[in-house]
Amino acid sequence: MARAQTTNGKTSTPDTSDLAAQIETLKTDLANLTSMIGEIGTAQSERAKGAIQDKLEGARETGAARVADAKDQAAKLGAEANDFVVRQPATALGIAAGIGFLIGMLGARR
Repeated sequence: MARAQTTNGKTSTPDTSDLAAQIETLKTDLANLTSMIGEIGTAQSERAKGAIQDKLEGARETGAARVADAKDQAAKLGAEANDFVVRQPATALGIAAGIGFLIGMLGARR
């Protein structure tokens, strides 16, 4: 809505040059707001990337630790099986033959 402006006690009505100046000011303000919104989005994106990378690194470290634990446990079980075979070879041979027989029976049924 156009309003009369007072300058030094005189009243004047706005003209097209005043309107053009106001539009230019609005354009500048909108451009500044758009730029700020873009900067905020970029900053939030960078923070999110950093958080995701931190979580990924933590998961990678946890996975590596679990793989190392599984390898250690497998090595212990292998050593125990080897010790059992050395201490009781006849029992180990009987167990292996029984397992082989069961696998053969299951394979023959198909």
